[in-house]
Amino acid sequence: MPLNDARIRALKPSTKPTKHGDTGGLLLVVSPTGSKLWRMVYRFDGKQKQLSFGTWPDVSLAEARSRRDTARKLLADGVDPSEKKKEEKVARERVVTDSFAALAEELLVKNEREGKSAATLGKKRWLVSLATIDLGAKQITEISASDILVPLRRVEAQGNYETARRLRAVISQVFRYAIATARAENDPTFGLRGAIIAPKVTHQAAVTDWTVFAKLLKSIWIYSGTQETCAALKLMALLYPRPGELRQAEWSEFDLDNGVWIIPAERAKMRRPHKKPLPPLAMEILRAQRYHTGTLRLVFPSSTSTERPISENTMNLALRRMGFSKDDATSHGFRATASTLLNESGLWSADAIEAELAHLSGNAVRRAYHRASYWDERLKMAAWWSERIAEIVDGVGTSLPALAVQVDSPV
Repeated sequence: MPLNDARIRALKPSTKPTKHGDTGGLLLVVSPTGSKLWRMVYRFDGKQKQLSFGTWPDVSLAEARSRRDTARKLLADGVDPSEKKKEEKVARERVVTDSFAALAEELLVKNEREGKSAATLGKKRWLVSLATIDLGAKQITEISASDILVPLRRVEAQGNYETARRLRAVISQVFRYAIATARAENDPTFGLRGAIIAPKVTHQAAVTDWTVFAKLLKSIWIYSGTQETCAALKLMALLYPRPGELRQAEWSEFDLDNGVWIIPAERAKMRRPHKKPLPPLAMEILRAQRYHTGTLRLVFPSSTSTERPISENTMNLALRRMGFSKDDATSHGFRATASTLLNESGLWSADAIEAELAHLSGNAVRRAYHRASYWDERLKMAAWWSERIAEIVDGVGTSLPALAVQVDSPV
């Protein structure tokens, strides 16, 4: 006989689950614990199957019968209600997991596990936040090129053309990740190439002439800034690392007995350790700096906190105070200066210079070779570069100094 509310309330648990039928295959199963579970028994493709509708009284008798009737209509149309329910559950989950915001977060977590630097992750997360304003809740497969153009145009309207270009690149990374994880089939950002204003390319200002470089060096060596700023600028000229690698340097990275600085992979731009030779003048500067900060973790701590390095602008502001504009010299420009003057000398192989600059070579075999090779040549090159700088700052003059060491011709 069909169930009713009074009969349901009167049902008591037993030592085993008991089934109480309604109509059309609907059952109420009373478990030994006293819970009352709605079930529907049916056959599909010759097999007996079961469908769950929830618990009583959360799901009333009337609601259970309504769900049973919906399932019977699906059966009449040749659809398995259990499979339909699974598909609907997957679709609901995908509303969350396949949104642009969810996929972007997955990509950021993946990048973090891959060892991307905190600075890189921070910039990427900021760019993602610009996109999620418009795209975050949308399903990745429902986002079109015109949808993507909305956040790009907003950034572009503010005159931030380079940011708009990088934003398109980050959105493209999210789509490529979605494709790789089988949640999208194409990247609509490709259709937007040329649709936004191209930023004007500006190169970091760099001195590429020995005479001007000599003027810059002398200004640095007589500069009366803080100990950290003066030492950092001198080492930028001598070692030409990436400014961030030097600013964030820790004493544990330096072997002053053997004249070696090993920049760890997590701070090196190419995400691999980079070994640099330290010529005598560089070690002299580092030993003097160690007198001031040797008990701390950082070589160049900020004046406001010993746990933070000097800021990105510290060295550039010092150059401005010396009279060099942003079009004349920048901290990053020391790399271009060294690259230009070392190549123009004709004394060193291009591969040794590239290895010293920690530039990425063309393939995995070549990269492995770069890490271990050219060391002897780089030692001589570091000594030669250091001695030329020493001659200039020791008052030799601004004319091109004579070679300080004999070197072998590059192979």
